[in-house]
Amino acid sequence: DTLWDLAIAEVEKRENPDDDDVKPGEVWEKSILFMGNKNGGKTTIILRCLEREESPKPTLALEYTFGRRARRHNTPKDVAHFWELGGGTSLVELIRIPITSHNIRSFAVVLVLDLSKPNELWTTMESLLQVTRSHVNKILTKLEKTNPEVAAEIKQRMWNHLQRDHSDYALVDPFPIPLVIIGSKYDIFHEFDSEMRKIISKTLRFVSHYYGASLVFTSKSEALLLKARALINHLAFGYDKSKSVSLDASKPLFIPAGLDSMSQIGPPPASDSDLGKMRANTPLELWKKVFEKTFPPKSFCDLQDTKDPAQDSQYAEYEVDVMRAQKNQELEQYKRNASKSWKEMDFDSD
Repeated sequence: DTLWDLAIAEVEKRENPDDDDVKPGEVWEKSILFMGNKNGGKTTIILRCLEREESPKPTLALEYTFGRRARRHNTPKDVAHFWELGGGTSLVELIRIPITSHNIRSFAVVLVLDLSKPNELWTTMESLLQVTRSHVNKILTKLEKTNPEVAAEIKQRMWNHLQRDHSDYALVDPFPIPLVIIGSKYDIFHEFDSEMRKIISKTLRFVSHYYGASLVFTSKSEALLLKARALINHLAFGYDKSKSVSLDASKPLFIPAGLDSMSQIGPPPASDSDLGKMRANTPLELWKKVFEKTFPPKSFCDLQDTKDPAQDSQYAEYEVDVMRAQKNQELEQYKRNASKSWKEMDFDSD
């Protein structure tokens, strides 16, 4: 290799540190799970990332698609697997299907939170991230016994975005796999009272920084979608990570992982007297109490998707629906017969 070849290789390695495990000519495979509020815009974001001109449809349970891109000219196309969890928090247990010990090294999560529904925000975020983290930690525990090198590598990557000399190093608790938090429907959120916007923005900045996640606000605006797409393409295809930052609460936030700090975020948005009355064991718990004082959460049951997918017209299939109707009639007849025979039974009163 010439000196120029070595220099180019070194620059590429610095700009794409995750490429270390991918040898020339090999195909890069990454997986991303999208989850978040029901009707929060997850499908729209996925379609935009894959440059597909199609209308988004409601997601049923867990759906899969993929995209292919070439990193350089005349190289094999890399593959990104996109999983989307539907139903908000009602089907959270399905996250165990896409995240496995076989792909954990190349897996990432995108959490889409609907900014227009602040009363659902914390409950949705907490429920989805807790279950996902618990599942990933179980996988890592098993890997420590079967493949300790991989487990150690994953745990080390959790801290890659934050240098040891960072002032917040001892105050954060990074998510075990790469995480991007997207605040959707910014166009509606922008019409909120300025104080409400400030509380939501500061809270999401804290949560993102605490978990070592990137944060971006988006809407149907092409410019904002491009910013979200840049973060996702970095995870999916190893594209260069954006260096730009937007911390202004009056504008859409854009903060790549590791580029925020507790000192810039400031304390929870509450008076000193209110903070003194709140009992919390962790900074995350304190921020939760402050946030939910302004935006009382909906109960977990209210967030469940109770609609029967079998009754959804978009999934109609004539033959299947006719057979289902017949079976429903048979079931009702069985119930009536069983009820009748039960009433006619002669019970001994002794």
